[in-house]
Amino acid sequence: MNFNIAILPGDGVGPDVTNEARRVLDEVGSSFGHSFAYKSGFIGGISIDKFGSALPQATIDICRRCDAVLLGAVGGPRWDDPSATTRPEDGLLAIRKELGLFANLRPVKMFKVLEDATSLKPEVVRKVDLMVVRELTGGLYFGRPKKRWSTSRGRRAVDSMVYTEEEIERILRVGFELALSRRRRLTSVDKANVLESSRLWRQIAVEVASGYPQVTLDHMLVDACAMRLIRDPAYFDVIVTENMFGDILTDEASMLAGSMGMLPSASLAGIPAGKSSRAFGLYEPIHGSAPDIAGQDLANPIAAILSAAMMLHYSLGLSKEADAVEQAVLKVLDEGYRTKDIMTEGMKQTGTQEMGKTIAHKIKQGI
Repeated sequence: MNFNIAILPGDGVGPDVTNEARRVLDEVGSSFGHSFAYKSGFIGGISIDKFGSALPQATIDICRRCDAVLLGAVGGPRWDDPSATTRPEDGLLAIRKELGLFANLRPVKMFKVLEDATSLKPEVVRKVDLMVVRELTGGLYFGRPKKRWSTSRGRRAVDSMVYTEEEIERILRVGFELALSRRRRLTSVDKANVLESSRLWRQIAVEVASGYPQVTLDHMLVDACAMRLIRDPAYFDVIVTENMFGDILTDEASMLAGSMGMLPSASLAGIPAGKSSRAFGLYEPIHGSAPDIAGQDLANPIAAILSAAMMLHYSLGLSKEADAVEQAVLKVLDEGYRTKDIMTEGMKQTGTQEMGKTIAHKIKQGI
Protein backbone atom coordinates (compact mmCIF):
# COMPACT_ATOMS: atom_id res chain seq x y z
CA MET A 1 0.00 0.00 0.00
CA ASN A 2 1.11 3.57 -0.69
CA PHE A 3 0.85 6.37 1.88
CA ASN A 4 1.74 10.07 1.96
CA ILE A 5 3.17 11.32 5.25
CA ALA A 6 3.73 14.97 6.15
CA ILE A 7 6.93 15.44 8.16
CA LEU A 8 7.20 18.61 10.28
CA PRO A 9 10.58 18.39 12.08
CA GLY A 10 10.24 21.76 13.82
CA ASP A 11 12.88 23.01 16.24
CA GLY A 12 15.63 21.70 18.51
CA VAL A 13 15.79 17.90 18.60
CA GLY A 14 12.71 17.68 16.36
CA PRO A 15 14.77 16.93 13.23
CA ASP A 16 16.93 14.44 15.16
CA VAL A 17 14.03 12.29 16.38
CA THR A 18 11.83 12.53 13.26
CA ASN A 19 14.78 11.32 11.17
CA GLU A 20 14.85 8.14 13.24
CA ALA A 21 11.09 7.68 13.11
CA ARG A 22 11.32 8.00 9.34
CA ARG A 23 14.13 5.42 9.30
CA VAL A 24 11.89 2.98 11.17
CA LEU A 25 8.93 3.69 8.87
CA ASP A 26 11.13 3.00 5.85
CA GLU A 27 12.06 -0.37 7.30
CA VAL A 28 8.39 -1.11 7.98
CA GLY A 29 7.67 -0.32 4.34
CA SER A 30 10.48 -2.57 3.13
CA SER A 31 9.59 -5.46 5.45
CA PHE A 32 5.81 -5.37 4.96
CA GLY A 33 5.51 -4.24 1.33
CA HIS A 34 4.35 -0.64 1.79
CA SER A 35 5.58 2.63 0.34
CA PHE A 36 5.79 5.85 2.36
CA ALA A 37 6.22 9.14 0.49
CA TYR A 38 7.23 12.09 2.68
CA LYS A 39 6.33 15.76 2.27
CA SER A 40 8.26 18.19 4.49
CA GLY A 41 6.87 21.38 5.99
CA PHE A 42 7.82 24.12 8.46
CA ILE A 43 6.33 24.83 11.87
CA GLY A 44 7.40 26.61 15.06
CA GLY A 45 10.45 28.81 15.56
CA ILE A 46 12.22 27.86 12.35
CA SER A 47 9.07 28.82 10.48
CA ILE A 48 8.93 32.20 12.25
CA ASP A 49 12.53 32.85 11.18
CA LYS A 50 11.85 31.92 7.56
CA PHE A 51 8.31 33.17 7.00
CA GLY A 52 7.33 35.33 9.97
CA SER A 53 4.62 32.81 10.83
CA ALA A 54 4.67 29.80 13.17
CA LEU A 55 2.43 27.92 10.70
CA PRO A 56 2.51 29.04 7.06
CA GLN A 57 -0.38 28.17 4.77
CA ALA A 58 1.94 25.97 2.70
CA THR A 59 2.40 23.64 5.67
CA ILE A 60 -1.35 23.37 6.23
CA ASP A 61 -1.82 22.55 2.54
CA ILE A 62 0.84 19.83 2.70
CA CYS A 63 -0.81 18.23 5.73
CA ARG A 64 -4.25 18.24 4.11
CA ARG A 65 -2.89 16.37 1.10
CA CYS A 66 -1.37 13.62 3.27
CA ASP A 67 -2.70 10.58 5.10
CA ALA A 68 -1.11 11.59 8.42
CA VAL A 69 1.36 14.03 9.96
CA LEU A 70 4.52 13.31 11.97
CA LEU A 71 5.80 16.26 14.01
CA GLY A 72 9.02 16.69 15.99
CA ALA A 73 9.00 19.59 18.48
CA VAL A 74 8.67 23.37 18.56
CA GLY A 75 10.15 26.18 20.60
CA GLY A 76 13.37 27.25 22.26
CA PRO A 77 14.93 30.10 24.26
CA ARG A 78 15.56 32.26 21.21
CA TRP A 79 11.79 32.67 20.74
CA ASP A 80 10.84 33.00 24.42
CA ASP A 81 10.35 36.79 24.56
CA PRO A 82 6.98 37.16 26.39
CA SER A 83 6.28 40.36 24.46
CA ALA A 84 6.66 38.66 21.06
CA THR A 85 3.56 38.81 18.89
CA THR A 86 4.26 35.35 17.41
CA ARG A 87 5.55 32.33 19.32
CA PRO A 88 6.48 28.81 18.12
CA GLU A 89 3.68 27.29 20.19
CA ASP A 90 1.19 29.32 18.14
CA GLY A 91 1.96 26.90 15.32
CA LEU A 92 0.86 23.92 17.42
CA LEU A 93 -2.39 25.56 18.48
CA ALA A 94 -3.10 26.65 14.92
CA ILE A 95 -2.46 23.28 13.28
CA ARG A 96 -4.72 21.54 15.79
CA LYS A 97 -7.52 23.95 15.00
CA GLU A 98 -6.94 24.01 11.24
CA LEU A 99 -6.92 20.21 10.95
CA GLY A 100 -9.69 19.61 13.49
CA LEU A 101 -7.44 17.57 15.78
CA PHE A 102 -9.68 17.54 18.83
CA ALA A 103 -8.59 14.31 20.53
CA ASN A 104 -5.10 13.90 21.95
CA LEU A 105 -4.16 10.36 23.01
CA ARG A 106 -1.16 9.89 25.28
CA PRO A 107 -0.42 6.30 26.36
CA VAL A 108 1.69 5.80 29.48
CA LYS A 109 3.12 2.31 29.91
CA MET A 110 5.94 1.09 32.09
CA PHE A 111 8.38 -1.19 30.33
CA LYS A 112 9.53 -3.67 32.95
CA VAL A 113 13.15 -3.24 31.86
CA LEU A 114 12.93 0.50 32.69
CA GLU A 115 11.69 0.16 36.26
CA ASP A 116 15.03 1.45 37.52
CA ALA A 117 14.88 4.53 35.27
CA THR A 118 12.04 6.14 37.22
CA SER A 119 12.44 7.94 40.53
CA LEU A 120 9.40 6.12 41.93
CA LYS A 121 9.46 2.74 43.62
CA PRO A 122 9.29 -0.18 41.16
CA GLU A 123 6.28 -1.65 42.93
CA VAL A 124 4.38 1.62 42.34
CA VAL A 125 5.01 1.81 38.58
CA ARG A 126 5.25 -1.88 37.70
CA LYS A 127 1.65 -2.28 36.47
CA VAL A 128 1.19 1.16 34.93
CA ASP A 129 -0.67 0.96 31.61
CA LEU A 130 -2.98 3.92 31.07
CA MET A 131 -4.24 6.16 28.31
CA VAL A 132 -4.90 9.87 28.78
CA VAL A 133 -7.42 11.37 26.36
CA ARG A 134 -7.02 15.14 26.30
CA GLU A 135 -9.47 17.53 24.63
CA LEU A 136 -7.26 19.55 22.30
CA THR A 137 -9.12 22.37 20.57
CA GLY A 138 -11.17 23.99 23.34
CA GLY A 139 -10.79 25.31 26.88
CA LEU A 140 -8.37 27.95 28.12
CA TYR A 141 -6.00 27.69 25.17
CA PHE A 142 -8.67 28.73 22.67
CA GLY A 143 -11.46 30.44 24.68
CA ARG A 144 -12.47 34.05 24.12
CA PRO A 145 -12.07 36.66 25.52
CA LYS A 146 -8.32 36.16 25.71
CA LYS A 147 -6.34 39.35 26.07
CA ARG A 148 -4.00 41.53 28.13
CA TRP A 149 -4.43 45.25 28.73
CA SER A 150 -3.38 48.17 30.95
CA THR A 151 -5.64 50.07 33.32
CA SER A 152 -5.20 52.92 35.76
CA ARG A 153 -4.70 50.28 38.46
CA GLY A 154 -2.09 48.28 36.55
CA ARG A 155 -1.91 45.55 33.93
CA ARG A 156 -4.60 42.88 33.64
CA ALA A 157 -5.06 39.70 31.64
CA VAL A 158 -7.88 37.24 31.03
CA ASP A 159 -8.16 33.74 29.58
CA SER A 160 -11.54 32.02 29.20
CA MET A 161 -12.28 28.32 29.71
CA VAL A 162 -15.12 27.79 27.24
CA TYR A 163 -16.64 24.44 26.25
CA THR A 164 -19.69 23.52 24.23
CA GLU A 165 -21.81 20.42 24.75
CA GLU A 166 -20.65 19.09 21.37
CA GLU A 167 -16.96 19.46 22.24
CA ILE A 168 -17.37 17.69 25.57
CA GLU A 169 -19.50 14.86 24.22
CA ARG A 170 -17.19 13.96 21.33
CA ILE A 171 -14.05 13.78 23.48
CA LEU A 172 -15.88 11.66 26.05
CA ARG A 173 -16.93 9.28 23.29
CA VAL A 174 -13.28 8.88 22.31
CA GLY A 175 -12.52 7.91 25.90
CA PHE A 176 -15.37 5.43 26.12
CA GLU A 177 -14.50 3.81 22.79
CA LEU A 178 -10.89 3.34 23.88
CA ALA A 179 -12.00 1.96 27.24
CA LEU A 180 -14.04 -0.69 25.41
CA SER A 181 -10.83 -2.05 23.86
CA ARG A 182 -8.90 -1.92 27.14
CA ARG A 183 -9.92 -2.71 30.74
CA ARG A 184 -13.28 -0.94 30.48
CA ARG A 185 -12.73 1.69 33.14
CA LEU A 186 -12.92 5.41 32.40
CA THR A 187 -12.00 8.21 34.80
CA SER A 188 -13.42 11.61 33.86
CA VAL A 189 -11.24 14.35 35.37
CA ASP A 190 -12.62 17.82 36.07
CA LYS A 191 -12.76 20.61 38.66
CA ALA A 192 -16.52 20.46 39.22
CA ASN A 193 -16.30 21.81 42.76
CA VAL A 194 -15.18 25.19 41.37
CA LEU A 195 -15.69 25.52 37.60
CA GLU A 196 -19.03 25.79 35.81
CA SER A 197 -17.52 24.29 32.66
CA SER A 198 -16.47 21.27 34.72
CA ARG A 199 -19.96 20.84 36.12
CA LEU A 200 -21.27 20.73 32.55
CA TRP A 201 -18.46 18.28 31.70
CA ARG A 202 -19.47 15.95 34.55
CA GLN A 203 -23.15 16.07 33.63
CA ILE A 204 -22.44 15.17 30.01
CA ALA A 205 -20.08 12.38 31.10
CA VAL A 206 -22.96 10.75 32.97
CA GLU A 207 -25.23 11.15 29.95
CA VAL A 208 -22.72 9.63 27.50
CA ALA A 209 -21.97 6.78 29.92
CA SER A 210 -25.54 5.51 29.52
CA GLY A 211 -24.59 4.39 26.00
CA TYR A 212 -21.61 2.40 27.29
CA PRO A 213 -22.97 0.08 30.00
CA GLN A 214 -19.88 -2.16 29.67
CA VAL A 215 -17.59 0.68 30.87
CA THR A 216 -17.30 1.70 34.52
CA LEU A 217 -17.25 5.50 34.85
CA ASP A 218 -15.85 7.39 37.81
CA HIS A 219 -15.25 11.10 38.35
CA MET A 220 -12.14 12.64 39.89
CA LEU A 221 -11.10 16.21 40.62
CA VAL A 222 -7.92 17.18 38.79
CA ASP A 223 -5.90 17.79 41.97
CA ALA A 224 -6.92 14.39 43.35
CA CYS A 225 -5.97 12.82 40.03
CA ALA A 226 -2.54 14.46 40.14
CA MET A 227 -1.93 12.94 43.58
CA ARG A 228 -3.22 9.49 42.67
CA LEU A 229 -1.03 9.36 39.54
CA ILE A 230 1.95 9.32 41.90
CA ARG A 231 0.49 7.29 44.77
CA ASP A 232 -1.44 4.62 42.83
CA PRO A 233 -1.01 5.03 39.05
CA ALA A 234 -1.99 1.43 38.30
CA TYR A 235 -5.54 2.38 39.32
CA PHE A 236 -6.10 4.16 35.99
CA ASP A 237 -7.13 2.67 32.67
CA VAL A 238 -8.44 5.55 30.52
CA ILE A 239 -8.43 9.16 31.74
CA VAL A 240 -10.41 11.75 29.78
CA THR A 241 -10.07 15.44 30.58
CA GLU A 242 -10.05 18.97 29.22
CA ASN A 243 -7.20 20.70 27.44
CA MET A 244 -5.08 22.32 30.16
CA PHE A 245 -5.68 19.60 32.75
CA GLY A 246 -4.59 17.00 30.19
CA ASP A 247 -1.48 18.99 29.28
CA ILE A 248 -0.32 19.09 32.89
CA LEU A 249 -1.34 15.56 33.90
CA THR A 250 0.39 13.90 30.96
CA ASP A 251 3.68 15.66 31.67
CA GLU A 252 3.41 14.40 35.23
CA ALA A 253 2.49 10.90 34.04
CA SER A 254 5.51 10.79 31.72
CA MET A 255 7.73 10.36 34.76
CA LEU A 256 5.99 7.06 35.47
CA ALA A 257 7.61 5.69 32.33
CA GLY A 258 11.06 6.95 33.25
CA SER A 259 11.40 9.82 30.80
CA MET A 260 9.45 12.13 28.49
CA GLY A 261 11.61 10.60 25.79
CA MET A 262 9.51 7.45 26.06
CA LEU A 263 6.02 8.92 25.55
CA PRO A 264 4.33 9.21 22.15
CA SER A 265 1.06 10.94 21.33
CA ALA A 266 -1.65 11.00 18.68
CA SER A 267 -3.88 13.97 17.91
CA LEU A 268 -6.92 12.76 15.99
CA ALA A 269 -9.65 14.37 13.93
CA GLY A 270 -12.07 11.50 14.50
CA ILE A 271 -13.19 8.87 16.98
CA PRO A 272 -11.23 5.59 16.82
CA ALA A 273 -14.04 3.03 17.04
CA GLY A 274 -12.90 -0.53 16.45
CA LYS A 275 -9.81 -2.07 14.88
CA SER A 276 -10.80 -1.31 11.30
CA SER A 277 -11.51 2.42 11.76
CA ARG A 278 -9.04 5.04 10.59
CA ALA A 279 -8.83 8.71 11.58
CA PHE A 280 -6.64 11.47 10.23
CA GLY A 281 -4.08 12.42 12.84
CA LEU A 282 -0.93 14.25 13.81
CA TYR A 283 1.66 12.26 15.77
CA GLU A 284 4.42 13.65 17.97
CA PRO A 285 6.55 12.85 21.01
CA ILE A 286 5.37 14.75 24.07
CA HIS A 287 8.85 15.99 24.97
CA GLY A 288 9.97 19.50 24.11
CA SER A 289 12.58 20.74 21.67
CA ALA A 290 15.52 20.35 24.12
CA PRO A 291 17.69 22.86 22.21
CA ASP A 292 20.64 22.25 24.56
CA ILE A 293 21.18 18.78 23.04
CA ALA A 294 19.91 19.41 19.50
CA GLY A 295 22.14 17.97 16.78
CA GLN A 296 24.40 16.21 19.30
CA ASP A 297 23.08 12.66 18.82
CA LEU A 298 21.83 12.63 22.43
CA ALA A 299 18.03 12.79 22.14
CA ASN A 300 15.91 9.74 22.80
CA PRO A 301 14.02 8.92 19.56
CA ILE A 302 11.80 6.24 21.08
CA ALA A 303 8.84 8.57 21.73
CA ALA A 304 8.94 9.70 18.09
CA ILE A 305 9.24 6.10 16.90
CA LEU A 306 6.32 5.00 19.07
CA SER A 307 4.37 8.00 17.74
CA ALA A 308 4.99 6.59 14.26
CA ALA A 309 3.64 3.26 15.53
CA MET A 310 0.46 5.03 16.69
CA MET A 311 0.20 6.57 13.24
CA LEU A 312 0.42 3.15 11.63
CA HIS A 313 -2.39 1.95 13.87
CA TYR A 314 -4.85 4.85 14.02
CA SER A 315 -4.43 6.62 10.66
CA LEU A 316 -3.07 4.00 8.27
CA GLY A 317 -4.88 0.90 9.49
CA LEU A 318 -1.65 -1.08 9.80
CA SER A 319 -2.02 -2.62 13.25
CA LYS A 320 0.30 -5.57 12.56
CA GLU A 321 3.03 -3.18 11.49
CA ALA A 322 2.42 -0.98 14.54
CA ASP A 323 2.81 -4.03 16.78
CA ALA A 324 6.10 -4.87 15.04
CA VAL A 325 7.50 -1.42 15.84
CA GLU A 326 6.45 -1.67 19.48
CA GLN A 327 7.97 -5.16 19.78
CA ALA A 328 11.22 -3.93 18.20
CA VAL A 329 11.44 -1.12 20.76
CA LEU A 330 10.86 -3.58 23.59
CA LYS A 331 13.47 -5.98 22.22
CA VAL A 332 16.10 -3.25 21.97
CA LEU A 333 15.40 -2.17 25.54
CA ASP A 334 15.52 -5.80 26.69
CA GLU A 335 18.99 -6.04 25.16
CA GLY A 336 20.15 -3.12 27.29
CA TYR A 337 20.37 -0.26 24.80
CA ARG A 338 19.75 3.11 26.44
CA THR A 339 19.94 6.75 25.49
CA LYS A 340 21.30 9.11 28.11
CA ASP A 341 17.90 10.06 29.61
CA ILE A 342 17.09 6.44 30.57
CA MET A 343 20.63 5.21 31.18
CA THR A 344 21.27 3.09 34.28
CA GLU A 345 24.34 1.22 35.48
CA GLY A 346 25.27 -1.80 33.43
CA MET A 347 23.34 -0.79 30.30
CA LYS A 348 24.73 0.16 26.85
CA GLN A 349 24.57 3.90 26.32
CA THR A 350 23.79 4.76 22.72
CA GLY A 351 23.02 7.81 20.66
CA THR A 352 19.94 8.96 18.78
CA GLN A 353 20.96 7.50 15.45
CA GLU A 354 22.20 4.17 16.76
CA MET A 355 18.98 3.70 18.71
CA GLY A 356 16.94 4.33 15.56
CA LYS A 357 19.11 2.02 13.47
CA THR A 358 18.96 -0.75 16.07
CA ILE A 359 15.16 -0.60 16.27
CA ALA A 360 14.87 -0.62 12.48
CA HIS A 361 17.22 -3.61 12.30
CA LYS A 362 15.03 -5.56 14.71
CA ILE A 363 12.06 -4.98 12.40
CA LYS A 364 14.13 -6.19 9.45
CA GLN A 365 15.03 -9.32 11.38
CA GLY A 366 11.36 -9.96 12.12
CA ILE A 367 12.02 -9.05 15.78
